[in-house]
Amino acid sequence: MENNRFIFDHVHLISADPDAAARWYIEMFDGRIASQHNIRGAPQINVQAGGMTILIRGRRDAEAPATRPAMKDFGTYSSHDEWGTDHFGFTYQGDLSALCEELRVKGAEFSVEPWEFAPAVWLCYLKAPDGVSIEIVQARQK
Repeated sequence: MENNRFIFDHVHLISADPDAAARWYIEMFDGRIASQHNIRGAPQINVQAGGMTILIRGRRDAEAPATRPAMKDFGTYSSHDEWGTDHFGFTYQGDLSALCEELRVKGAEFSVEPWEFAPAVWLCYLKAPDGVSIEIVQARQK
């Protein structure tokens, strides 16, 4: 049973360069800046992309963010091999291989190239700024 009291709001990222990260998300996912603020001593940029808000903020004075390990290939799957959020994902309505070529032209790098994860389910992982991984799954053709 779905609980309609909760609605997904945002993904919150801490970035070494929030302006550059925001530009990257805008370029790769046809996003737009919804708002910009300085909150508790750090810039914060809210980017709308793919029906969600990607909240990107800079480092605050007392923080010392660590760099997360790169995504690892385990043969039949990939992960960062650490607790917590591993990645976030988009479903793509179209040809994933063609999209990946478009993203490469824009300068995108992939930690996992497109591959058939399960019958008729193709996916890839994009390297985003600040060690973030983004899974793109090709929607099943009906």
